[in-house]
Amino acid sequence: MSPTAVPAARDRLRIAIQKSGRLSDPARALLASCGLSWRESRDKLFCYGETLPVDLLLVRDDDIPGLLADGVCDYGIVGRNVLDEQAALRAAEGKPQVSKEVRALGFGGCRLDVAIPEAWDWEGPQHLQGLRIATSYPGLLGRWLAEQGVEASVVVLSGSVEIAPRLGQADVVCDLVSSGATLTANQLRPVATIMRSEAVLAGPLQPFADIRGELAQMLLRRLDGVLRLRDSRLLMFQAQRSQVPALLEMLPDAEQPTVLQVDGADTLALQALCHGAMTWQRLEDLKRAGARGLMVLPVERMLA
Repeated sequence: MSPTAVPAARDRLRIAIQKSGRLSDPARALLASCGLSWRESRDKLFCYGETLPVDLLLVRDDDIPGLLADGVCDYGIVGRNVLDEQAALRAAEGKPQVSKEVRALGFGGCRLDVAIPEAWDWEGPQHLQGLRIATSYPGLLGRWLAEQGVEASVVVLSGSVEIAPRLGQADVVCDLVSSGATLTANQLRPVATIMRSEAVLAGPLQPFADIRGELAQMLLRRLDGVLRLRDSRLLMFQAQRSQVPALLEMLPDAEQPTVLQVDGADTLALQALCHGAMTWQRLEDLKRAGARGLMVLPVERMLA
């Protein structure tokens, strides 16, 4: 699509997700929890939305920022590292940004780290001056090096970055790290974190002017409800009116509770949505502070 081309109006929303890989299944599960279901095409590259006019494109994660830029899809679920890498490359080339992070989704967490041989000392980013750094993220690495005032040679590799020092291709590496096991296996250790990444929902800079705008707002409302309910529980209990202020101070992660008077007495019934772990210890502490009839209930859906 040319820079001045305007995408044709559509009455269906398209979301690009990873066809296979660590973000694929969690992305589908998240969208399904928003009430979406699909019929998959024979080539397994397209899923036609059945419950709502929201379709899925199943692609490589590296292709998602480009599909957003070309208007082929409206949203994409992709790693922040991939999205920010494409943004850094566009900025380096003097191109305008065409997409942004809309929501952090809370899964697929990892770090983009600089790692050096285990036997080396580390005295800070200046230690990288004049070295060769192997990476699959030249845009993010180049931006970070510039911020640190370091001049180094960036060796761009598409994979197997950690083995580059052993092969003599580079002195150090800059790559994604989850557990760190791969670095350890190659006698490397992380010394600097360039960015922390997770799966994000990426979308356009400007809102849609057609029916997709309404669909997008509905999807984001449902998505916000699902994300808020992760590790959330509905807590219900009774207590004397005089004990309620102290009990609420013990629930810093709770939303404003609903309070009802019980049979005209000085006893109140409370229910509050708590977003932290509701452990047995917390319940015991609440009971000692005067709460009675404590119940913890799961919350299936929420629409703010």
